[in-house]
Amino acid sequence: MSKAIIARKIGMTQIFAEDGKVIPVTVVEAGPCPVVQVKTEETDGYSALKLGFIEAKEKALTKPELGQFKKAGVKPCKVLKEVKGLEGYNFKVGDLVKADIFAEGDRVDVSGLTKGHGYTGVIKRWNQHRLKETHGVGPVHREPGSMGSISDPSRVFKHKHLAGQYGVENVTVQNLEVVRVDVARNAILLKGSIPGPRGSVVTLKSSVKHAK
Repeated sequence: MSKAIIARKIGMTQIFAEDGKVIPVTVVEAGPCPVVQVKTEETDGYSALKLGFIEAKEKALTKPELGQFKKAGVKPCKVLKEVKGLEGYNFKVGDLVKADIFAEGDRVDVSGLTKGHGYTGVIKRWNQHRLKETHGVGPVHREPGSMGSISDPSRVFKHKHLAGQYGVENVTVQNLEVVRVDVARNAILLKGSIPGPRGSVVTLKSSVKHAK
């Protein structure tokens, strides 16, 4: 049975295992997430739960957004997301999905928006090399280099690695291990790093692949 929850990235730290090894971990605040809507095959054509996260003031939401929470009898939330995989738990509208849905040793996939780096060149964006520091190469050495032949095809092919906006992409990191679950603090410690800056919202789901 798969699991899922909405969380907020707190930051990275390290803990010590029983054998003395240092484990780098990312701490996330997972839930509590109130169930705002239950979608079923009969009414919506698919099964999913609509979860809220992080309480918000009513004036911060639009009337359509606020209407969903009032209909469910749930306090307004900043984040509203649909997640799949929780149908087997028989959650009802108004129930809370908490951090204890995951346990130590579980494997999860974490999805989130990566950090934004603005408009960057090809060296930072695509890890390309500098041009040679010899005569005839100047006056700049961080350009992308030749674009191709002039006569044929007389254009630059699509998807060529050039300068542009870097970051702010939906990225999923797979097969991260749940090292520790602190129910009292709604905290989950994940081994390794996850996408996004501190304070960003991420989604934790049961891993779709089996770890080696």
